[in-house]
Formats: sequence, C-alpha cells, structure tokens
Amino acid sequence: MTAGPVTEAQTAAALKEVVGGFGFDWMSSPEVRARGKAELGLRGRALYHLGRGGALGDVAVEVVMAAEAFFPPEVVRTHWAEGRAVMAPMDAAVAYAGFCSDVARSRFPDAPEVKRAADLVEQVVDGAEPLGLPLFAAWRALPRPADAPGRLGLLLNVLREHRGSAHAAAVAAVGIHPLAAIVAGSYGEANARFFEWPEPYPDPAEHRAAWERAEELTSASAAVPYAVLSPDERAELVGLLTALVSSKPAAP
Repeated sequence: MTAGPVTEAQTAAALKEVVGGFGFDWMSSPEVRARGKAELGLRGRALYHLGRGGALGDVAVEVVMAAEAFFPPEVVRTHWAEGRAVMAPMDAAVAYAGFCSDVARSRFPDAPEVKRAADLVEQVVDGAEPLGLPLFAAWRALPRPADAPGRLGLLLNVLREHRGSAHAAAVAAVGIHPLAAIVAGSYGEANARFFEWPEPYPDPAEHRAAWERAEELTSASAAVPYAVLSPDERAELVGLLTALVSSKPAAP
C-alpha cells in the first residue's frame, strides 16, 4: 500500500512549504545578493525584480507589476528602472536562474535521488496548463541545466511560480486588494513591510474571509499539475523533496 500523500490536493499541500521555502532561501541568500552586486551590478531589490520579472522579457513595467502582483506598483517601477539601466531583463533572468541552480548545487548531491526528484518535478511543470500564469510560463521557458542538482533547483522555482501566479489570479478573482490579502494572510503586517507597503495597513479581520476563499482557489489550482503523476509517484516526490530541501549541506 502507498504511504503518504497520494491525491493531487494532498501532494500540493505537503509541498507548499517545501517548495516555497526553497524559493525564499535562495532568493534571500547573502551569496546571491553578493553575486548580483559583484557580477551583474544589481543591488538588492533591483536584482530581485529584474531577475524574476525579466523572464517575461523586455516588457513595459506595468506588465511586471501585474505579474508580480503583491508589491506596491511604484516599488516595482523604481527597482525595474534601476535594474533595466544596468542590463537587459532577459539577461538578468538567465543569470538569476543560474544563481538559483548554483544554490541548489551547493545543497543537493549529484545523486540518483536528486535526478529522480528533478525528473518527477519536470513532469509536473511541463504538464501544467500555463494560461493566466505569466511568471510560471516565463520561468518554465528559461534554459534548464543538464546536471540534476541545478535542474532541480530551477524546476523548484518554476513550481513556486506556478503557485504564486495562481494565488495572484485567485486574489483578483475574489476581488481583494493585494495589500489586504497580505495582511489577512499567514504573516500579516510583517509581510506587508517585507513587500514594502507603506503604513497604515487595513484591518486583517475585514478581509480574512476573502483571503480564505482565495487560498482555497489557489490550493485547487496548485493541485492540478500533480495529476500527471501516479499516486505512488506523488508519494515518492513528497518524500524525496521533503528530505532533500529540509537537509543541510555537508560542511566543507
């Protein structure tokens, strides 16, 4: 009998923090910030917005605002312009994706279980429907490394962008402002400050019901791509990723 999560919804729920945690870890790592400054001439938020949004191409900044959704529009405008003055958006995206893969190489061994995890995640992301999910589609189209650890790192971020884009669409669908969704969410005002929204903030209680509806829609959307895997493969993927992402790299 298969142990662990077997349905699409159970799999998405089990991997929400695993995938999201890896994304936060590599994007916020001091090494990535230092490399962005030293190798690309991009500092802090400019690296993030041009590197992440640059996968969309050299588009109007309003497109990036819409895709990133949860940042104040003027914050995106400022950092996009700052980064765009240094380099082309797609060049920044390819470099940023390379940083992601390098972090994965420092964390995951070049071992059969990593290749297996990468193969399973690749099936999920390649089988997913991209309509209405611009950042997911953009990151999915970026070049993939040949090595298993680097490929797994990039694919995990693609999977993260799937849920992120689905959440932006869900928030829009229930008619809640992105800031209201942030303060009503799990991390509240701390997340609003992280996203650089100015105070004062709305009362989270007034928007909690709408946020919960958006979360339900997001979870439903996030579950769909896992249908490409069998129940045994879904359970296997949860076990592999949970072990790999939660483990710490060996000391040199």
